Amino acid sequence: MPHSVLVYIKSQLQNRRRRLDSAIGELSDAPDLTGLLGEVDAALERIESGTYGICETCHDPIEDDRLMADFLIRVCLDHLDPHQQRSLEQDLELASRIQMALLPPRDVSADGLEIAYRYQPHGPVSGDYCDLVPGEEAGQPLVFIMGDVSGKGIAASMLMSHLHALFHSLRHFERAIEHLMARANRQFCESTLSSHFATMVLGELHPDGTVRFCNAGHCPPVIVHGTTIDTIHATGLPIGMFCSTEYRVTETRIAPGETVFLYTDGLTESNNGEEEYGEDRVMALADSHRHLSPEDLIDAYVGDVSAFLSGRPGSDDFTLMAIRRAS
Repeated sequence: MPHSVLVYIKSQLQNRRRRLDSAIGELSDAPDLTGLLGEVDAALERIESGTYGICETCHDPIEDDRLMADFLIRVCLDHLDPHQQRSLEQDLELASRIQMALLPPRDVSADGLEIAYRYQPHGPVSGDYCDLVPGEEAGQPLVFIMGDVSGKGIAASMLMSHLHALFHSLRHFERAIEHLMARANRQFCESTLSSHFATMVLGELHPDGTVRFCNAGHCPPVIVHGTTIDTIHATGLPIGMFCSTEYRVTETRIAPGETVFLYTDGLTESNNGEEEYGEDRVMALADSHRHLSPEDLIDAYVGDVSAFLSGRPGSDDFTLMAIRRAS
């Protein structure tokens, strides 16, 4: 476990201990709180002794995302008792439902645009972020977001939900996407661990076909023109790495029938045991299927990745989004 994460966990446990101690002092009888205080003290002792994060049964490291979700965990997944396993399964199921509720509706519509996306978690929850926000009035652009939080599992899904809340709250104050990205970066950086970051594309597509992108270290979006294929490379660092990062805008234009395609690295890093899927395959498929509708284009990618893996399971979340200018 990175030292910075351990320092953060220790500070959170110390804060929790102070609050529990204060609450117990105000109550005449608080056996539950007293027991919890004992667990917090035991966790702090494990940090001091260098055994924190080690399973007490098998002595292997406990899963990082579970520790970040519950600082008091003592055993790894393999050694949970049946009651603990059922409780964890219920928590994961609830987290999955909450996360799915944050996705944009399947029938998102914007004047003159055809839109489709596919959100495919590797497990019950995902660190991928996918969002679509149509303009509130006629003539306003469609805002689209594709992101990928570092790490996997519960911790990554919690940060994905945090990003969703950040962008939806900040967009009412920052209309320019470069300022919105910079402000979201600052708040994400100040409110999360130094070991956590997220790659992200924030864009807006105007009714006249103008597309503006801020790419914070994410996989390059693909612009499928009538006869050419272009990509939009990063204009800034991933968010959360440095609090004062600034972002530039890349602007292009799509004509009727042309498409913007976005994806997370779960697509390009799909591995069949010999090689990764890679950006070249992403570009080649877009080139050979340039006239497909967004839904059909996404189906083509899913089918191509499945054939590439030849039955091997994927190893990461992946999310795809396609937006075509129809008129």
